[in-house]
This record gives sequence, structure tokens and C-alpha cells, in this order.
Amino acid sequence: MKTLHKVGLPFPGTCILETIGRKSGEPRQTPVGKGLDRDTFWIVAEHGERASYVRNVRANARVRVKCGRRWRTGTATPLPDDDWRARQHKPYMAKFNAAAVRVMKTEPMTIRIDLDPG
Repeated sequence: MKTLHKVGLPFPGTCILETIGRKSGEPRQTPVGKGLDRDTFWIVAEHGERASYVRNVRANARVRVKCGRRWRTGTATPLPDDDWRARQHKPYMAKFNAAAVRVMKTEPMTIRIDLDPG
């Protein structure tokens, strides 16, 4: 999916989350399910705290999200107490990704990204 996004052919229902590597300090890009609700972006991380991008967010909450051709910056907040199952049924969550998370999950956790105005 990363390769498709890089050449401008995103997989339907996905976006790219860019975090800063907690060890390297370099940008790290990860495909995530589209969860855009106006100025908030929602992710259900299927592996919770074990996901590299969640650990990167814990070290540096400033992130970028690319949906289509547009990048937006924001501040990510892990929400371990959020009901991830209920979150996946919201109309702004990508249905294909929600199904994949339910199949591959180990310790799901919600991430909220408050996007900067603009």
C-alpha cells in the first residue's frame, strides 16, 4: 500500500500517517484506514502500544496525514480507554480497514489526531 501511495495511486479507504521515528528522528510513513471527520482524524491501531507508529506518537505527538494528494499536520493523542469497536462503526471510518483490523487485531487502541486549521 505504501508503494501505491508514493506513486499517487492510493488504495481506496486508506491514508498515510507520517510520524517522526523515536530513535532515528527521520519521517516514517504508515498506511492507515481513512478516518477523517472534519478537523479530526481517527485511527484504530490494531496492535495498540506495540505498533511502531503508536510508540513514535508517544515520543512526538506532531504528525502529518495525507489523504489523496493533500498533507495536513496535527497533534496525535492515543486513547487507550476509547471504545475502538464503537469507533469503527462511525460513518467516517473506512469499512474495509475496519474489517481488516477486526481480523488482525491483537490489542486495538484508538488514536485521535486533532488537525491544524487550514
